[in-house]
Amino acid sequence: MSEPIAWHDFEKVDIRVGRIINVQEFPEARKPAFKVWVDFGLEMGTKKTSAQITQNYTIDELMGKLVCAVVNFPPKQIGNYMSEILILGLPDEKGNVTLISPDKAIPLGGKLY
Repeated sequence: MSEPIAWHDFEKVDIRVGRIINVQEFPEARKPAFKVWVDFGLEMGTKKTSAQITQNYTIDELMGKLVCAVVNFPPKQIGNYMSEILILGLPDEKGNVTLISPDKAIPLGGKLY
């Protein structure tokens, strides 16, 4: 378990819901990954990332999926690709990523609290 944080520390992390609108293979990645574009609605627009989720998802399964992502990390260079967000997931029994997704329709860009 991690050490406790103050509420204001949690408030610094901006987690939003978005819809995956494009997924491409990322053969240049060191570990198997996809290039993923997520639409966060009119206010935030589309952001992109690299995601090591190839073990549990196909491109077709990801298209249109609602996901939760941290949107206020600074951009990070991953090989020849600039990642702007971190899509959130949990490890399954094999340690592979299972994405966190709302179980009901949520307006794009909705903030987790």
